[in-house]
Parts: sequence; structure tokens; C-alpha cells
Amino acid sequence: MFKSPSHAFALCAFFLTSVLCTASGKTPEKPADSQHFIIYLTNERSGDLSEIDSSTLQVIATIPLGKRPRGIHASPDHRFLYIALSGSPIAGPGVDESKLPPPDRSADGIGVFDVQQNKLLRLIPSGSDPENFDITKDGRTIIVSNEDDAKATFVDIATGKLTKSVPVGEEPEGVKVSPNGKFVYVTSENNGTITAIDISTATPIKTIKVGRRPRSVAFLPDGSRAYVSAENDAAVTVVDTAKNEAVQTITLGEPGKIKPMSVLLSADGATLYVSTGRGHKLFVIDTSTNRVRASQEIGERPWGIALSPDGKTLFSANGPSNDVSVVSLSNLSVTRKVKVGDGPWGIVALPR
Repeated sequence: MFKSPSHAFALCAFFLTSVLCTASGKTPEKPADSQHFIIYLTNERSGDLSEIDSSTLQVIATIPLGKRPRGIHASPDHRFLYIALSGSPIAGPGVDESKLPPPDRSADGIGVFDVQQNKLLRLIPSGSDPENFDITKDGRTIIVSNEDDAKATFVDIATGKLTKSVPVGEEPEGVKVSPNGKFVYVTSENNGTITAIDISTATPIKTIKVGRRPRSVAFLPDGSRAYVSAENDAAVTVVDTAKNEAVQTITLGEPGKIKPMSVLLSADGATLYVSTGRGHKLFVIDTSTNRVRASQEIGERPWGIALSPDGKTLFSANGPSNDVSVVSLSNLSVTRKVKVGDGPWGIVALPR
């Protein structure tokens, strides 16, 4: 039977692929399934990683990591998770730090976790007491906030070496690389500022005054604005990134009761989600007007938040109750709570 040239070409491609795969002993990788994903949680007090399967909402694995895992982010290709680990003892508000045990600096660093092998491969030294970080757009460098020594460090992933150290404000926490990859914002909890750093030269560009105790940063997709949580002001500060200036304050409630922690934008940048820690609530902000659209209690001290790949569900890490809230964004209802390790802090969701 006659076969068209396109049909013959397809057959050749099929057999050639089969031969190459047999020779190499490998099969072609399947594309990620956006309907099926894994939710990864860092548990600060138990020192491990919880993995939740999206199809069952059950914990399928608990992997030891090290001391105080907090910030967690995926590599651009999703092959690795990077996790901030710290040997500094936990010191909450009002704790006399002089009475705490000495820090274990050998435990400080960025853990490299292989998603396919499901194990921690190595620990990259990154400075004293790393809390959070972000990854440059090329996936080669991690920029880390080191809480104890008021510095942001640049870490080369391939060599595992700390290459640069940049002074920032005291108690740095939030780190976010701009969408164009040219600069990074690092928040200072104590100073109420953001340090803008030129990534190519690792030099500070400007110090920006924002609200009291800034925790995290989110950029609009076009990079024109940044949103910064101001925990002690019960507000979100809007920053004009061209001017590197705060231009607006979005008030969420009464200071001391509403305590904004994580800020997270939808993929299209139209909606900003804000967790509020001891305020128990999730706030939803329309970025076209910078007004609060809705709010809802979702858990006991929701901290880290993540979106499902389709953007329809939000997950929050609730530290004191040791669980994750599953929030349907269509009506802001908590559809389920999943028990995890002790002190969940950071959270990401990756397609599998």
C-alpha cells in the first residue's frame, strides 16, 4: 500500500527515536502533567520535607533535610529544589537570644534536592543563618538573605562557592529577582527597607523605605511594580521599580492583628494573594486598582503560600497547627487541611 512522504517520514522518525533510546538505555521524557503535581513543604522544627500528592492530598513522603529548613524554591527547569537551612536556634518574638544555645554554623547553607531521585544531594555554604533566597534567571546563581549578618550573598551553584557578599539592612528576609533578571530586591525587617542590587555587578543601587518589618516581595510580570508585605503596618507597600520608590500603601486591617507575611501574584499578574500569619486570613487584591477584593480566614498563622499550576487552588503552610490549608480560589473556601511535619514554613507546587 502506498504511503505518503509525510507518513514515511513519521515512521522513520519513530524507528530512529526507538533505536537511539535503545542504544542509550533511556526513554524519552514525558512532558509534565499540569493536572498532577506535588506540593513540597519545608518543616522548620522537624527539619524535614513533606511531599503531598495533588491527586489524593495525602503525604506520600517525608525526607530529612537538616536544621531549620525555611525558604524553598525550584530551579528554572524544575529538576532541583533549593532549600535554606540554618543552624541558628529558633528565636520567636520576645525570646531572650542570650539564653539560647550557640548556633551550629556547619548546618548553614542551601540544600540541593534532586526531584527525580527524591533526595538531598549536597549542602552549599551560603553565609550565616540563611533564611530565604531567589535564583537568577539563568539558573546559575542563588542570592541569599543571611539573617544574622545583614548581608545578601551570591552563590555559584555549579562550583558551590560563595562569590560575593553585599551589605543590606538588618535581619534580611525576602529576596526576589526582577522579571528582567537585572536586579534583585532584598527586604530588611529591622530597618523597614528594601535594598535594590544590580545583579551583574553585585552592587547596591538604592535603599528604599517601605513599611515596617517587610517580609516578602512580588513583581508584576512586566516588572513595573513590586508589592512588599509590611507585617507591622498591616499593609502592602507598592513600589515603582523605575524610580525605586514606594508609591502607595494598601491597608489590610488593624496593625498587630493583621500581619502580612507572604505575597504571591497570579501568573497573569492580575491578582495578588497575601497571607497574614497570626491574622489567620488570606487577602485577595486586584492589581488593576490595588484594592482588596476579598479576604477569608484560612488557617492558624498561614505563612508560605503557593498556587497550583492551573492557578485555581492555593496552598498555605500553617506553622503552629502543622498543616496545609487547601483553598479553592473560586470562593475562598478551605476544602481540606493536610497534616504535615512540625512547623511548616515554605511551600512550592511542581507539575509531575
